[in-house]
Amino acid sequence: MTAALYALRNGKSVLVLEKHGFGGQITYSPKVENWPGTAQMSGNEYADALLDQIMAQGAEVDLAEAVRIEDRGDVKAVITEDGEERLARAVILATGVKHRMLGLPGETELVGEGISFCAVCDGDFYTDRVVCMAGGGNSALQEAILLSGKCRKVIMLQDLDFFTGEQKLQDILFARDNVEKRTGVAITALNTENGELKSVSIRNRATGETEDIPCDGLFVAIGLIPENEAFAPLADLNEYGYFDSGEDCVTRTPGIYAAGDCRSKRVRQLTTAAADGATAALAACRYLDGQ
Repeated sequence: MTAALYALRNGKSVLVLEKHGFGGQITYSPKVENWPGTAQMSGNEYADALLDQIMAQGAEVDLAEAVRIEDRGDVKAVITEDGEERLARAVILATGVKHRMLGLPGETELVGEGISFCAVCDGDFYTDRVVCMAGGGNSALQEAILLSGKCRKVIMLQDLDFFTGEQKLQDILFARDNVEKRTGVAITALNTENGELKSVSIRNRATGETEDIPCDGLFVAIGLIPENEAFAPLADLNEYGYFDSGEDCVTRTPGIYAAGDCRSKRVRQLTTAAADGATAALAACRYLDGQ
């Protein structure tokens, strides 16, 4: 939507195709406090305001899933799941990513209400409280380090018998008195009371023993899933499935750009996603203007 805003303000006509809901993952955040200039808002409020803003500037929006793109030279044909073609001279891919989920009953309903994927975004809500962290790679360790500076206790739950993240991160995290680690355990259930997460059930993979661990929140860092394969013929993917585009958001196909969490990058935050949208839109405008 930021890309749409910048393109519109440069005099271009814009169609925004969205397969689920406008705003993407930010709509799962009940409280956003890291957007510059705004002390607090919900993700839904932000997405709704941005949608209203681009529609007021003339954007056309449609709920439809793009399943492939055909490069026809000066024109790109975006094919949606219903077989309809949308023609454009430039296309910005902002497909985002999905957080890998645990696959447990009730998990989706708890996202933003006890389950979180971002310590920077939601860590303050758990100040002086007990949280569990599912995962054992670098992302999980880095998130847990941040949480350990706020929470009364952080309990690491790793399904493997060892942590896969860098040893330096492990040394920093596990030197802290308020951090506990469990390895070789699987999370088997999310236990709620009046709609709030109260504990998680775990099972030791070696012994089969089960245990309920009381907690106020569960952070999940077991990987991200980009869904970019449909566009690989026109935009190269890296080994992890992300668009292999740099900070300029350019792909190998003239007129096609990649913006946001879907491209290869180190920092995936609301501010960097919006920044990519502006960068990609201005690049597309220069392309359309023949510059």
